[in-house]
Amino acid sequence: MNGVSHPQITLTVRHTPSALDTRRGVVRLHPEVLDALGLRAWDAVHLTGARVSAALAAPADEAGMPGVLLTDDVTMSNLGVTEGSEVVVAPAEVAAARTVTVAGSRLASVSVSPHMLRLALIGKVLTVGDAVSLLPQDLAPTPGSDPAGLRGQLSRAIGATWTNELLTVTATEPAGTVAVGPSTVVVWRDGARPAAEPAAPRTATALVRTSAVTAAEEWIDAEIVEDEVAVVEETAEPAVPLADLIGAEAAARKLGEWFDLAFHRPELLARLGAPAHLGVLLSGPEGVGKATLVRSVAAEAGIHVVPLAAPNLAVLDPNVAVARLREAVRSADGPAVLLLTDVDALLPAATPPPVATVVLEELRTALRRGRFAVVATTARAESADPRLRTADLLDRELGLALPDAKTRRELLNVLLRDVPLETGIDCGVLAEKTPGFVAADLIALRRDAALRAALRQRDTDEPRISQQDLLDALATVRPVSMSTSDNLATGGLTLDDVGNMVDVKQSLTEAVLWPLRYPDSFARLGVEPPRGVLLYGPPGGGKTFLVRALAGTGALNVFAVKGAELMDKWVGESERAVRELFRRAAEAAPSLIFLDEIDALAPRRGQSSDSGVADRVVAALLTELDGVEPMREVVVLGATNRPELVDPALLRPGRLERRVYVPPPDAEARAAILAASSKNTPLASDVDLTEVASTLDGYSAADCAALIREAALTAMRESLEAREVTAAHLDAARKTVRPSLDPAQLAALEAYAKTQAAN
Repeated sequence: MNGVSHPQITLTVRHTPSALDTRRGVVRLHPEVLDALGLRAWDAVHLTGARVSAALAAPADEAGMPGVLLTDDVTMSNLGVTEGSEVVVAPAEVAAARTVTVAGSRLASVSVSPHMLRLALIGKVLTVGDAVSLLPQDLAPTPGSDPAGLRGQLSRAIGATWTNELLTVTATEPAGTVAVGPSTVVVWRDGARPAAEPAAPRTATALVRTSAVTAAEEWIDAEIVEDEVAVVEETAEPAVPLADLIGAEAAARKLGEWFDLAFHRPELLARLGAPAHLGVLLSGPEGVGKATLVRSVAAEAGIHVVPLAAPNLAVLDPNVAVARLREAVRSADGPAVLLLTDVDALLPAATPPPVATVVLEELRTALRRGRFAVVATTARAESADPRLRTADLLDRELGLALPDAKTRRELLNVLLRDVPLETGIDCGVLAEKTPGFVAADLIALRRDAALRAALRQRDTDEPRISQQDLLDALATVRPVSMSTSDNLATGGLTLDDVGNMVDVKQSLTEAVLWPLRYPDSFARLGVEPPRGVLLYGPPGGGKTFLVRALAGTGALNVFAVKGAELMDKWVGESERAVRELFRRAAEAAPSLIFLDEIDALAPRRGQSSDSGVADRVVAALLTELDGVEPMREVVVLGATNRPELVDPALLRPGRLERRVYVPPPDAEARAAILAASSKNTPLASDVDLTEVASTLDGYSAADCAALIREAALTAMRESLEAREVTAAHLDAARKTVRPSLDPAQLAALEAYAKTQAAN
């Protein structure tokens, strides 16, 4: 920090009990800690866990423990830590942000304007890679934030779920820790164009993108006049050459054939008794390039494309939405295609709005015109109104698949061919490290790498992107199919960082990594790979730690879900949540679904008193595990300390067929855990961790880590200027941290493990 030494303190993370602090970028520190760091209330602090983040520091209750940092789940995720972990806290040097770029869900990016984004983030401190919510920082309001009016705007734009939206900070200017102020320009990544706010009824100034392919996307002000609401005009993007449609060649060929018949050979269809109208539903993961495909094929065939974003229409008054649709159809001259993107936002399957019937009729009328076609895109075909698929509307369907490693390598070659690169760029390595990435994610990766290269070579006449720039960008660019709320932070762990547990690591490697790394070997031998694994053992034994290490070793996308999170009191919602989880995992393949506390999610059927919710969830899980549509490159891993409570149908072959027991640590393992937990803790010369470990019979891995933390806190209680932890501090900590392993439960688990081994 500019060569200036700042005080820092290591604290233990605890979840904040205050709902007011949740998702607002606020941490609570004991007043004594604030004084020791030279901070005042609402100053920014620099936090270092598995990764680095920043937050606003507010005073905690004076009756609380000085060695505790109170924070919420989002900040924990930003730091890559869990409750009970240790975090280094120091004063932060914060710069005023000139620009902040964020990424979010499709709904948020098309519904929330940059102005609303700035109001939601004003007063918060951010670092690249952070997840941040739309909840305004209104505990200590910043002038100009208008939190009361903003809440209503966000609720109207997104709906009742706006408080659950999480954004990812992808770039800031300047780099480092920044604070969002009234003059900060906040924009969406990839230039998403949200619907404008209905502020001015006649004239409004909006930002319109002029180019989609230049490295620095330029924006100009344009006056947009509407009778009822200010909206952003759809601008035509340059078509990508067909040769650059990597991975979509078959779909491009099929769509080109349909365009040729409908626009250039309608008489041939008429002689064969087929209608000449053309309506296509194009599905595929978000960012895979559906709209790009349509533009490229239409440009090759000499057909004009009229783009229209369905989410933009969905937030408008119904009369205005229908008028915009009619105007778009009327404006098409000659052979034309109406490109209706994200149609499920306007025409949802679950609760179609009253305007849906009018929109469907307008589309039918448009398709009766000569030399006119409709192509609607969606990332969730099952969520679109089924009336779209009738014979007189979208009677044909095309699908784009998620790019595999080979396709990603070719896409990277195309995206980087006109970019100045240093020697030694290996797109194959990048492709292996980007599972679940689609074309939009790879473009974001290129942009982030370019930013890093620019910061590194500010005074260079010929800057170039290096392999390391691209690899470092992976730390901040997440696949659009992944949510920050259920993404498991690995913290850079691999199985090599897990001491002992040789048999457990080998079993997990065979059951989880082999099916994803070597599918050809299983196919060659004519066998199906294991679909799931049950990881069981006593509490605190390191099951979640093993999963994090497994995810880091295999470069997997991990969907971490605690058992009770999928439960919902409304009929059908729990089953829908299970289906959505598996759908997103399939889109982000190769992926791992981690079901923590699976005994709460899938208990034995017929024994619950929750109106059958648990039974229906178990049935949904069984259907997804071995249903009609087989899972590909998706492995399910459940963890529990009560395996006897899991429904037996879930444990049969073809489902969670492999059961791996994680035993409590022995003396050697406890010594390794103590050493790992104290690697950043200065120990006095009289501390012998091997000897200490030999006296900790009955202690779990979590207990051993807690012992080191408590010993450090004991030293801090003696003096906040303490330099090391002594054997006396460890002895004192032993009186507080007692073994958590229940002998009866441990005996039951060992008996269960012996029974499984015998079978």
